[in-house]
Amino acid sequence: MSDRLPLLRPADLSDDQRELYDEIAGGPRAAGPQLFALTAPDGGLNGPFNAMLFAPRLGRALQGLGSAVRYQTGLTARVREIAILVVATRWDSAFERYAHEAVGRAAGLTEAEIIALREDADLQLADPTERAALSAVRALVRRSDLDDGEFESAQAVLGHAALVELSTLVGYYATLALQLRLFRVPAPE
Repeated sequence: MSDRLPLLRPADLSDDQRELYDEIAGGPRAAGPQLFALTAPDGGLNGPFNAMLFAPRLGRALQGLGSAVRYQTGLTARVREIAILVVATRWDSAFERYAHEAVGRAAGLTEAEIIALREDADLQLADPTERAALSAVRALVRRSDLDDGEFESAQAVLGHAALVELSTLVGYYATLALQLRLFRVPAPE
């Protein structure tokens, strides 16, 4: 895992940790196609999920928010993955990039789109919703705000609900990226 945060193994978990572990390992992230390694070979949780086990009450709330962001919004899979990859690039988060480039490919992102997102390069998207989301998320990660013109443009295409969902997604994945950086959590090899 890392020198700063040991990988918790299932056999070593407290009851609260084990309950959260089971929610994560048995929840929607694990139920779908395995596009990235949720667990290590010894059964420990990879990425931000291991950190959640160290503070299980907070971890439960955080993983619940993450599950809602991933599975209970009106955002399309492509919009969601574009936004997550923008955050991963801004925070230089190797684990988020590793996990969500795979999920993004499954959502229909092309290699050229993934590379442009990874390099924070110009990206011409045909879909107006995707363009508006990309523009809004890039502004949010660069300046933590949208100016009045950016807000009006985003709101006109996306609407208020999607802007709430996008800003929540940015905050959630920025939180994970911060923890991944603090604890020096690498992407699995």
